[in-house]
Amino acid sequence: MSREIKRSVPTDSEVILGILNGSKDILERLYKAYFPMVLQLVVMNNGTEDEAKDVFQETVIVLYNKVQSGGFELSSKLKTFIYSVSRRLWLKRLTYKSRNSGSLQDFEETLPVEQDIEQHEEKDRLFRQMETALVHLGEPCKTIIEDFYINNKSMQEICEKFGYTNADNAKNQKYKCLQRLKKLFFMETR
Repeated sequence: MSREIKRSVPTDSEVILGILNGSKDILERLYKAYFPMVLQLVVMNNGTEDEAKDVFQETVIVLYNKVQSGGFELSSKLKTFIYSVSRRLWLKRLTYKSRNSGSLQDFEETLPVEQDIEQHEEKDRLFRQMETALVHLGEPCKTIIEDFYINNKSMQEICEKFGYTNADNAKNQKYKCLQRLKKLFFMETR
C-alpha cells in the first residue's frame, strides 16, 4: 500500500467528489476508514470477516450508485450513512440465512433508511452527551462509573482500588455517583 492511503479519514465531500471523479484512492481511503466499523457490526452479530467484506462492498456500491445518479444529498454524516446501509444489508442477510428457523425474522426492522439514520444520529448525540456528563462528573466518580460499567470491574476490585472499607461502601459511592451523573446528563439534554 502506498503512503497516500495512510492519510486521515476522508471528509464527506472528498468522498463524494472522489466518487464523482472516479478516484480509486478515495475508495481505498473509504475502506480503510470505515471497514473496521462494518467488520465489528457483522462479527458482533454472528457474521464472519468475509461476510463483512461482502456487506461493505455492497454498501459502497449503494453509495456509489446514489452519488453517480446525481441527486444524492447527504442528510447525515457519511459514517452514519455507511453504518445504516451496512446494518440494513446485514439484517437482510441474517433474515435470509435464517428463513427456515424464523428466529431472526422479528429482528428485521422495516424502517426506511432515512429513519434508521435519524435513530443512529440520535443515539450518537445521546452518547456524546453522556461523555460530556462523565467528563464533568469529576473524580473519583468518573473512574468508578467507568470501572464498573465499561471495564466490568467488580465492586470488590473498586473497593480495593479506592481504599473503601468494604464493597458495600463502594456500592453506596457508585450509587451516589450515578445520581450525580443522571443530573448532569439531564442538564445536558435540556
